[in-house]
Amino acid sequence: MTEIERLLDQFRRAYNGDSWAGPSLTATLQGVTAAQAASHPLAGAHSIWEIILHLETWIRTVYRRIEQNKLLGPTDAENWPSLPEATDEGAWQQAQARLGQAHEQLLARISHLRDADLSRELEPVPDYPAGTPGPYYVLLHGLVQHHLYHTGQIALLRKAFA
Repeated sequence: MTEIERLLDQFRRAYNGDSWAGPSLTATLQGVTAAQAASHPLAGAHSIWEIILHLETWIRTVYRRIEQNKLLGPTDAENWPSLPEATDEGAWQQAQARLGQAHEQLLARISHLRDADLSRELEPVPDYPAGTPGPYYVLLHGLVQHHLYHTGQIALLRKAFA
């Protein structure tokens, strides 16, 4: 198995597979209603829906970084987007579908990389000082870790509904 294949496996496990850390993101979201997703059961914490939008932002950001080989970052507004005006079940399902589409697009992009690409460094971007330089290897493993971190947050938020 190549390192790219291992990374793809880790992304799949974190998103909708058999994750070592616990239930996958999609398993953790199962049964969450739009009202629950939009609520703030813990003071000062993001809602489940806000976390989903944030995860989509970072999947798309990593995709752009690979496409352009630059340490591009989201704006503050993109990093934690506001909820849509309509927070009904249809909008919640659309948010989850967009997340799934972004996930699949990123996996397709990663599948075209070679193991040798994992040591490639992203070019810094002067107007994005928050970017942490590093090779693709760190970028991609970091995104898997990001998925798992926020999946844990969602699991804790869900406990507030019990």
